[in-house]
Amino acid sequence: MEISFRHAAQASLALGAIFSLTACTAANPLVTRTQKAHEAKVAAIPKCARKLGTISVIEPEGDIHWWTQQQLPSPTKLIKVFVNKSGCFTLLDRGMGMNAAMRERALAAGGELRGGANIGKGQVKAADYVMVPDLVSTNANAGGSALSALAGGLIGGGAGRLVGAINISSKTSDVVLTVTDVRSSEQVAMTEGHGEKNDIGLGASGAFFGSQGLGGAGIGAYANTTIGQVISMAYLDAYTKLVNEMGGMPGNASAANSRQSGTVRVATRMFPSSSMKGKAVRSLDPGMTVYPTGDKVGVIWEIEDEHGNRGWISSENFDLAR
Repeated sequence: MEISFRHAAQASLALGAIFSLTACTAANPLVTRTQKAHEAKVAAIPKCARKLGTISVIEPEGDIHWWTQQQLPSPTKLIKVFVNKSGCFTLLDRGMGMNAAMRERALAAGGELRGGANIGKGQVKAADYVMVPDLVSTNANAGGSALSALAGGLIGGGAGRLVGAINISSKTSDVVLTVTDVRSSEQVAMTEGHGEKNDIGLGASGAFFGSQGLGGAGIGAYANTTIGQVISMAYLDAYTKLVNEMGGMPGNASAANSRQSGTVRVATRMFPSSSMKGKAVRSLDPGMTVYPTGDKVGVIWEIEDEHGNRGWISSENFDLAR
């Protein structure tokens, strides 16, 4: 009875210390501001009123996959969830889905599919951008849980396990998202994200990781483990910055990009108007490079040559570069 009373007194002392620390933390304006900023960062995935273009998400380079060390799925799965939920890009599959689609196309090309399958060349949508998610650094347990270790050491049995579950730990992660324009190969955006999680409680993860958030998105450990949640918040931070950074870019990335070139196939002449009448601007020889301006009347296209001369020729007389 005396031992049980002593254990109960120790449990009361340890719990009192924890709750006192919690009260001090709540009363600290700096901690309150930090908590509010943290809650604002993970409140919601950003939404877009219009698409910023088509995008594919690929894994970072290198033979060592950092996510396997953390027992997490590829970060591309997480980013695809953000892209889908935000509506900011049209997501294109360049992974397993694309491989399966190409096998179907190979069957169609070999004449193995039934008639009316409507599978052929020129149907695959082009990606405007490629996004690569990577990890800069992660600290799985920066700061430790000395308070919980102390409480667990003081108290034995079930009471010790309960107090040991109430811990204060700090986990941090820094990530980067890189977006490359597939036409020009320019790196149009690179944003860094930071995530951290200060746990006071019995492992509550918040609404962001619940059934309406990442928990219902089928990405497993990113929603169910603390370090996964921290990395998720870091990527959300980076993705939000990226959407803001790319928000001023034109909606039609194809039309706004550098013009596609063409090569003159047969000898022809360039005329000053689409009527193809009047004095020719100049003659064009096979092999010359021309640049369509985008203006066209039927098969008659406006082009420029390498010297800046502008005129109209038949699109049947040149081939677009691929």
